[in-house]
Amino acid sequence: MKILVTEAISETGISLLRDEHEVDVRKVTSEELLEIIPEYDALITRSETKVTAEVLARGTRLKVVGRAGVGVDNIDVAAATERGVVVVNVPGANTYSTAEHAFGLLIAVARNIPQAHHALAREGRWDRMSFVGTELHGKTLGIIGLGRIGSEVAVRARAFGMRVLAYDPYVPHSRAEHLGVTLVPSLRGLLPEVDFLTIHAAKTPESARLIGAAELALMKPTARIVNCARGGMVDEEALYRALKEGRLAGAALDVFAAEPCTDSPLFGLPNVVVTPHLSASTAEAQDANGRYIAQYVLRALRGELVPEAVNLPQIPRDGVQVVTDHLPLAETLGSFLAQAFPGHADRITVAYSGELAKHPTALLTNTVLKGYLATQLGEHVNYINAPALARRRGIAVNESKSLTHAPLGENGTLSPASSLITVRSEGPQGAHEVTGMLRRDGGMRFVAVDGLHIDMAPSRHMLVSQHRDQPGMVGRFGMALAARDINIAGLHLGRHQPRGMALMLLQIDEPAPPDLVAELREAMAVDTVQAVTLPLGRQP
Repeated sequence: MKILVTEAISETGISLLRDEHEVDVRKVTSEELLEIIPEYDALITRSETKVTAEVLARGTRLKVVGRAGVGVDNIDVAAATERGVVVVNVPGANTYSTAEHAFGLLIAVARNIPQAHHALAREGRWDRMSFVGTELHGKTLGIIGLGRIGSEVAVRARAFGMRVLAYDPYVPHSRAEHLGVTLVPSLRGLLPEVDFLTIHAAKTPESARLIGAAELALMKPTARIVNCARGGMVDEEALYRALKEGRLAGAALDVFAAEPCTDSPLFGLPNVVVTPHLSASTAEAQDANGRYIAQYVLRALRGELVPEAVNLPQIPRDGVQVVTDHLPLAETLGSFLAQAFPGHADRITVAYSGELAKHPTALLTNTVLKGYLATQLGEHVNYINAPALARRRGIAVNESKSLTHAPLGENGTLSPASSLITVRSEGPQGAHEVTGMLRRDGGMRFVAVDGLHIDMAPSRHMLVSQHRDQPGMVGRFGMALAARDINIAGLHLGRHQPRGMALMLLQIDEPAPPDLVAELREAMAVDTVQAVTLPLGRQP
């Protein structure tokens, strides 16, 4: 495949990519990108390349876009998701370098280090009185965003003897207590308390101008601000006025609303320290950025799951293993239901019971939809765009969870530790459902189909028959398959009552040709026979 790298990443990353694919490293304009993107299967950028909806629309071969850095605000993630393009970034690679840079700026703005350096080294002035600073010890640091980077800044601040407050509505109190940090329930409650403020929140539409004139007015006139997160989260015009008018003591900025930024009114103020987006600019961070983004992109190109993708439902670390273990089962159940009981579905419900119900299951539901829709849409559908494609086809999707299991019929009891996934479709052709689970050895089992208790391992090729229960049906199917030299590997029969409607699942060693399926439907006088080919064991 072909990979386009439009901004510099480490040679380690480039080498990993070239071990498997063809790689072009070239800086391009927006117009050039639109012209050449149809040739590529993957695109790797940093912060300057704008991956717009138009770029994604023209990139008909694109499978993955990688951002070798923290944010993805230069990528239209919604458009990528609609097209099934994986979007990955590497927020963890810059953690230490960004935390250290933020703390360096904190010290620099507190002690006027760059200004004193300029006066002495550039102007030849030995001026100790003009650059009297303030100590960090005993002061209050406010952190907006207590994620990876914010947490590392908190650790360093505590080592300097600072009192640390934080505003982050997504962090549990237990996490803050572990770090020795006091959580404040609102931004407006945080700002009046702090002597220093540092921002480490993600940039979203809601946080685009997190600190504006109203927020600055809440802060002490002796307070100082550090921003190593994303440009624009501090209103630069409002910040300039507050600093100029003495309503704020100082600011240190590594990021700007428009980059590269080489001219700003802020640059002329004596109480401002600036750097040109250097927070990730260490040899270690650059090497890790390139290595991680290469690994994620390669996994996406292989068709493997990339849990780090930003447009996938996120899974807490303690749930990753159990959820990913069930992904092949989820796809298989969706695929089986779509093929065994074809027709338009108005609604698909995915029910989780047992241990699995304790974990986030959105990714599993996406994977059920992938299995279900792939029978109609082929390889175009994946675990990223499946929900959008379901909506487009008028399919409502629901989840339900229960920590206990519903009865599965005679001899159908399960241990409390078992996890079940039930997929139900409802449409003009009626309602149908299938329930599956994993054995302790990881093998799949179907345990119920349309309310009938079964216990069988699905095979890649199957025949599913719905017919009136009567003697000789199994033999007649066997004879028809034998005439085509198709071996039966196993079968399961289920019925609600004698001579009533019965369900037969035949495991066969090779796919049944369409003319044989048509022949079985006519000759056996059955309600329906469907050939099923399942994606067993294939990671979605």
